[in-house]
Parts: sequence; structure tokens; C-alpha cells
Amino acid sequence: MMILYPSRRRFLEQSGAVLAGLLLTDGFAGTSVYAIKPKISAHLWIYASNHPPNWDATPDLERAFADLQGTGVDGVELMAVNLKHDDAVERIGKLSATYKLPITGTSYSADMWNAAKQEEIITDVTTVIQRLSQLKGKNLGLSVGNRAGGPAKHQKTDAELDAQAGVLRKIVAICKQYQVEPNLHNHTYEVENGLHDLKGTLARLPDIRLGPDLNWMIRAGVNPVDFINTYGQQISYFHIRDQYADGTWTEYVGQGVTDFPAIAAALKAKNFQGNAAIELAFPANYKPQKPLKEVWQLSRASVKKAFGW
Repeated sequence: MMILYPSRRRFLEQSGAVLAGLLLTDGFAGTSVYAIKPKISAHLWIYASNHPPNWDATPDLERAFADLQGTGVDGVELMAVNLKHDDAVERIGKLSATYKLPITGTSYSADMWNAAKQEEIITDVTTVIQRLSQLKGKNLGLSVGNRAGGPAKHQKTDAELDAQAGVLRKIVAICKQYQVEPNLHNHTYEVENGLHDLKGTLARLPDIRLGPDLNWMIRAGVNPVDFINTYGQQISYFHIRDQYADGTWTEYVGQGVTDFPAIAAALKAKNFQGNAAIELAFPANYKPQKPLKEVWQLSRASVKKAFGW
């Protein structure tokens, strides 16, 4: 049926109203704040934490995938150690296919400030990146290593920050070769002391993407909203965890005092277009009150409520 408009002006007015309505929803791809909604993965630390000192949860991987299936998460973020086994691609690929949970990325940590370890790190991370690429994972969260025993509350020297940046440049180049997307993932040491470590890296690599862990920031005395307001344009990924007012980690996201709505608003204001992961962590010797599958479900629902994803 043909619709006849009384005039060109009326046509433009009505068309504009329709377009405005689409812009306020996700019905017009490429124009809304979240034209492509962020994917929420599950990071495997809660399983790795049961396997000190190497944190290799490979024996528990099938349990982890089974726990995560049906919880609403969009995929799994590994730890680098999971990818260092010779059969990692075959083993993890089968689990990913069986449980219909894509591998979205992995975290990777090394003492990148230590120039003597540069060659060893590049060899090691290349294997991780290659295998991650084979599993079609995209995100590589990089932790640069803590300088224990250094000057001024363990702050790294300029020479150590130079070495750190040198390794990161090489890793970024390798990632580009394999179509993997690197980001700087922080613990407390990168962002304490006025962001000394992170600012040292950014002074040398100003365009590198950031993948902050919001809870580690809080524990280092950094307000995540302030951080997002300052560095939001570089954030491509972030980790989500919750804690009570006394600093104790909660069993699931949403139980604590973290101001996730304020964080969500700050990200939206910066037009965040990346992805995120829930990374659960329990206090030492803590026994969960609920099955882990339920803990993941509750955490995922809380993230959806706070962020709309």
C-alpha cells in the first residue's frame, strides 16, 4: 500500500521522528551508543586459584565449561598457562565446541621490566598468541609484572620502564600478525603510587589499548569512574569483580558496594565499544555458599542489570 504524504515537509518530519526513535533503541545498527553490545566473558581465575603456584586449571577446564554453559556469558577468557600445553588447542577447542562457549581471549603476565628476560618472554608469548589465534580468541590482557624490592615503594626505574615498553612493542607487533587485540591489564602495582607504572608505559606507548581491572583499581585507591573519565577512549576491555565495604570479595557480582551504575554511565559517556569479563575471586579458605554455576548466573544477571549488556 502506498502512503501519500501531504507535503515534503511532513514527510521529512515523520521520517525524522522514525529515525529518532531508532536512535534511542538498538534497532538502527551503527548509531546507538552500543550498536554492537559488549560481549561478557568469564575469566577462569576462580578455578586457577585452586592450583598454586602455577595457577594451571587445565585439570578443571571441563568442569569450568560445564559450570558456565547456560549462565548467559558469551565466552571464556583463559589464562596463558592453559595454552602452554602441547595439546591445548585440541583440548580447549573440543570443550569450546561441546559447550558452545567461544574462546574470547586470555590473560598473560610476565616480568616485562626485566631486560634479561626479554627473549624468553617473546618466545613464550608468541606461542600463547599463536594458539589463542588458532582458537579464534581475540583479546590478550597483558600484565607487565611487579618490581618487588625496587626503589620508592617498588616503583620501576626509567631503564626498567624502557625495557618494559620495548617488550610491549614487540608483543603488539606479534598480535597484529595474528589478528589478536592486546590491552594493558592492571593489578594494584600498575596503578598505585599515582599510576606511576601505567603512566610510565603510556609515556612510551601512548596509543596502547587499556584493559583495566576495576576492582584492583579500587583496592589501589583509584576511583574507576575518574580513571574512565581520563582514559576512557583507550579502554577496549575491562574486568568486573565486586567487594564489600571492608574490602572482602563477594561471592558474586552485585552483593557488594561497587558502584557499577556510575561506572556504566562513565563508560557510556565515553562511547565504550569494547568487551568485558567477569573475574570471580574468593577470600582465602572461603567456601562458596552456592554452586559455582549459580554464582556465575547471579553475577551475569547483575552485570546485565547495571550495564544493560
